[in-house]
Amino acid sequence: MTAILSHIALDSGKNPQYSIIWLHGLGADGQDFVSMVDELQLPVAMRYLFPHAPLRPVTINGGFVMRAWYDIASNQINAMQDAVGIRESQSAVEALIGQEMARGIAAEHIFLAGFSQGGAVALHTALRQRVPLGGVLVLSAYLPLADTASTEATGSSRQTPVFMAHGRNDPIVPLHLGMASKAQLLALGYSVEWHDYAMQHSVNEQELRDIETWLKNRIIDSAQIEHK
Repeated sequence: MTAILSHIALDSGKNPQYSIIWLHGLGADGQDFVSMVDELQLPVAMRYLFPHAPLRPVTINGGFVMRAWYDIASNQINAMQDAVGIRESQSAVEALIGQEMARGIAAEHIFLAGFSQGGAVALHTALRQRVPLGGVLVLSAYLPLADTASTEATGSSRQTPVFMAHGRNDPIVPLHLGMASKAQLLALGYSVEWHDYAMQHSVNEQELRDIETWLKNRIIDSAQIEHK
């Protein structure tokens, strides 16, 4: 059984029935996106989980040990991919999903989100779930292990909506890589909402508002389905 990652947990109101598991980028930690709790004004109480990635040596950074969801060995980030590390992080995120479901949160009320490396792991994990999630937010990221997606993506996961956002001037995860990932997801039958912005490898105010709108719409959609 995979151990639960150390994480920051914050509730935006009493008795939340929705959860967001938010994964940080390379070298950061769970604290990196805690401000999202105050930035996003949503119509229901949310439980936010901000896990800390394990400490590991990162090849591209001279083997320096830092928090990372997987190793990166090349400046071309979708080359020489660390499949073992990616799948280990998938298992860790799935343990958090299982924790939330054990607390009574329905799978369709659980969202995955992540920035950069965290976004890659969030997307990789969402595609392999046996039940659809509420959605996945992929920020300045891409689809890792793309050549395995067509055989490993579950039929149920195609009901999980995808939000992708990217900086048009991103020097870390090039825009074309994000767009290629979007195209592959569409070809696999996923519903993808795409946004790009005049920024580099970051998150800006307009992106936050677009995330807020998308989450509100997913919450409203799920409520309407439940009341039919």
